Amino acid sequence: MKLGGIHHVSAITSNADKNHDFFTRVLGMRFVKKTVNQDSPSSYHLFYADAIGTPGTDMTYFDIPNARRTRPGISSISNTAFRIQSEEALLFWKQRFETLGVEHEPIVERFNRQTLKFQDDEGSQLMLVVDDGKGIPYGVPWKTEEVSEEYSIVGLGPVMLTVGQADSTAEVLTDVLNFKEVGSYASLVDGMADIRVFSTGEGGPGGEIHLETRSDLPRERPGRGSVHHVAFRVKTMEEYDEWEKRLRSKGFQTSGKVDRFYFKSIYFREPNGILYELATDEPGFTSDEPLDSLGETLALPPFLEGRREEIEASLRPINV
Repeated sequence: MKLGGIHHVSAITSNADKNHDFFTRVLGMRFVKKTVNQDSPSSYHLFYADAIGTPGTDMTYFDIPNARRTRPGISSISNTAFRIQSEEALLFWKQRFETLGVEHEPIVERFNRQTLKFQDDEGSQLMLVVDDGKGIPYGVPWKTEEVSEEYSIVGLGPVMLTVGQADSTAEVLTDVLNFKEVGSYASLVDGMADIRVFSTGEGGPGGEIHLETRSDLPRERPGRGSVHHVAFRVKTMEEYDEWEKRLRSKGFQTSGKVDRFYFKSIYFREPNGILYELATDEPGFTSDEPLDSLGETLALPPFLEGRREEIEASLRPINV
């Protein structure tokens, strides 16, 4: 079995209004689902993606209003990249970040691709990467008044894992999840080991994990802007069942099969403590809303629908 690439990345925000503004207005992504954290339905779970909510394009945030400041460190998902289609688009984004006052770094080549690191007001560590389109297909561009289709974000790119010791994490990626190690590139931190690159699916940025070893950092203390977990794409329901069996046969304690309504999931932690999710492509975000009105109302999975009045009363209003 081979996973289809990155499915989604889920992070933490302490301010849902600012988070929504940044991802929709600044980054020009589509708000495809306003729902709740199914394990704690008194808080929001917000989804941003391409025009149709294609698996592999969505960045999600749990709204935790009192979330503390993150202390960066090891045992973390330390950067999430977004795919764009050209170097011309990258220059557009650099100029846009300068105009809007978005904190960013210079354009740098990483693994033979042009990249631009940036962050939101809460310190979410993000990056744009130019994708030549030869690997996992682009998502469907979403056009806004300020971001045209040619410059739009068309999917998640490489996800960076930062660990103290890389071998055990690499072993799970290759021997358990069937990623292939495809290369490496120099760390930008003096004295640190090269960053190792692992690929799955059809390859390219949308199917990559970049594994960074850092001996100079403490363990991450998560908070606002930090990443909670990364999810990988399971292509069929038959493979979903087989992945659960495989993980248990390899000695992992998993969540068991969890129905998230929009996809079905399995969660487990790899040896450095990073939380992984395997998530199915189906049934998708149009299970309960028409495509043209995604994200416009509070969506609840069927098992929470009977508590709608209680849940809506517990949620603070957000301006979307």
